[in-house]
Amino acid sequence: MNRKLKQPFDVVVIGGGPAGLAAAVRSAECGVGVAIVDDNRALGGQIWREDSERTHTKEAEDWRRRAARAGVTALFGTRVFQTPEPGVLFAESADGFCQLGYKTLVLATGARERFLPFPGWTLPNVMGAGGLQALVKSGLPIRAKRVVVAGSGPLLVAVAAYLRKHGAEMPVICEQASWPSLARFAARLIRVPPKIVQGLELGRQIGGVRFLANSWPLAAHGDHRLESVTISHAGKPEQIRCDYLACGFHLVPNVELASLLGCELQDGCVRVDDSQQTSVAGVLCAGEPTGIGGVELSLVEGEIAGLVAAGRPSEAKTLFRRREQYRNFARLLNRTFALREELRHLSSPETIVCRCEDVSHSCLADQRSWRAAKLHTRCGMGPCQGRVCGPAAQFLFQWTPDSVRPPVFPARIDTLANLAQSFEPANSAVLGGRS
Repeated sequence: MNRKLKQPFDVVVIGGGPAGLAAAVRSAECGVGVAIVDDNRALGGQIWREDSERTHTKEAEDWRRRAARAGVTALFGTRVFQTPEPGVLFAESADGFCQLGYKTLVLATGARERFLPFPGWTLPNVMGAGGLQALVKSGLPIRAKRVVVAGSGPLLVAVAAYLRKHGAEMPVICEQASWPSLARFAARLIRVPPKIVQGLELGRQIGGVRFLANSWPLAAHGDHRLESVTISHAGKPEQIRCDYLACGFHLVPNVELASLLGCELQDGCVRVDDSQQTSVAGVLCAGEPTGIGGVELSLVEGEIAGLVAAGRPSEAKTLFRRREQYRNFARLLNRTFALREELRHLSSPETIVCRCEDVSHSCLADQRSWRAAKLHTRCGMGPCQGRVCGPAAQFLFQWTPDSVRPPVFPARIDTLANLAQSFEPANSAVLGGRS
């Protein structure tokens, strides 16, 4: 079924996480017409995802209530996959095709986990740290299961605390950053009091769990599913029996839609000015796409973007100082958890890098660029469209990503066929025909 919303909204927000929620609420509270688009069944994003018992944080619920009171139109289960012209978005939902019009667009598309390939990482029950947490929230039983958490970034500790709360046994948490880096990180938290409180609470929740710095996974083992993992600890291998390996090497901003719109990127993030305005007129961006910085930075950037989108720039300026405080924390975060050189050499020649197309490390080692790898090996051409192997290959081979082509997410054939019939002038763009 085709569903066309012909009258443009004043503001359309893409992404229902903290940044998107804050942007939508602050715009709508100014009296403008706002729609928020998200492919989940409820607002909150990955960080505020409800669990199977429908429990959620008070902060998330407060923002959801404000959105409802302000009259924000929420389009759940909807994913934008193409932008044929300024002011128009093509999206897909379970009901079929949806056309959205907007005067101002706020991108709050969040981030995803970065995965690095190592022998055995494709075994069942080796998964992203956030991915395992999401499955447990959806009802996956984890009680009495042995879970090794490994990789880099604060997400590891947060996931470990959540899984332990739900009955998982936690043999070890492996962090690739060094103890001196972690110590400097902890000392600088004095400048961000809310983070001290969060850190102390997480420390309490994982009390007694073995925490290793200078440590990372070397290989996962098992015949048909994960049975154990070998980690490197201070340069020495150690094998640990486990049922799950929750692994992630910090986060990668989701910038595909911004790239498709023509927004300028800088160091893999969307470049914005003080008002969260991108290089494209009428398109703002907030949250993790502008740089990984956590919930507090996402919220304040979202508020600023929402106020600016609603024509309240002077009110937005009152939030600049608070934003700078959290931006300083973001810079510290990314320095602390920068990936070390040793991680580039985890893969063996036979290790699969692109899981969608079964492309091994040895097949990619002879290529000179991401484009050449796609042409000669189909790396990045599968269902995930390079969202998993792309950041890994960028880290492993220092390749610069190429331009993004529509559709930026997989779309059903019937959706594309309907577009070809309904939007004749946009046919080549819809089907990815741009050169």
